[in-house]
Amino acid sequence: MRTLAIGDIHGCYKSLKRLESAAKFTPNDQIITLGDQIDRGPDSRSVLDWMIDRSGDGLVALRGNHESMMLEARINVDAYRAWLACGGKAVLASFGTDDIEEIPERYWEFLEQQLKPYHATGTHIFVHANVFPELELDDQPDFMLYWDSSIQRPQHESGRVIICGHTPQRNGIPLDMGHAVCIDTAAARGQWLTCLDVDSRYCWQANEQGDVRSFWLDEGPGM
Repeated sequence: MRTLAIGDIHGCYKSLKRLESAAKFTPNDQIITLGDQIDRGPDSRSVLDWMIDRSGDGLVALRGNHESMMLEARINVDAYRAWLACGGKAVLASFGTDDIEEIPERYWEFLEQQLKPYHATGTHIFVHANVFPELELDDQPDFMLYWDSSIQRPQHESGRVIICGHTPQRNGIPLDMGHAVCIDTAAARGQWLTCLDVDSRYCWQANEQGDVRSFWLDEGPGM
């Protein structure tokens, strides 16, 4: 079984489907999406459909700050305005509406009930943003899990490797710090969506223009 982590998708469904084909996802793979699956990109609805179809079937979906904003937007007017300014308009467009209340209930149920704050294995910690190195995972505050944008992630006291997103690498290349790897490679900003096999450290990338590439994390693209 492979453990495959996917960085911030941000509604880039075409890129996601190209990754699925390039990496040859199978039912035996554990696929971990690192949050910020929605907003900004052109097709958040299809991304959510893809995830809902795989719920309970090898998919671990994490919550990011954009999912947190969308959930808050449903119950708070000021939060709604902030969400629209941060990519929420693209989500509504993907549902063919300008009214958040017209988003079907099954999507809200998925966002509220199925997204995890983090995921841990014996060797890795998967989180959207960051963790305090000295705190147990269950004690991490929401700000660190979903919002912190520190470039350098210190090593967690557990010694496990952190796989994270949230801080976009605008050059399109994952940031490998050894004890932490950031695979938000700015998919919704014209760069790449990244899938990382965390054990082999092999990467696949795809973009909305139809390009696909792959490389060993230690070597980088084109090296």
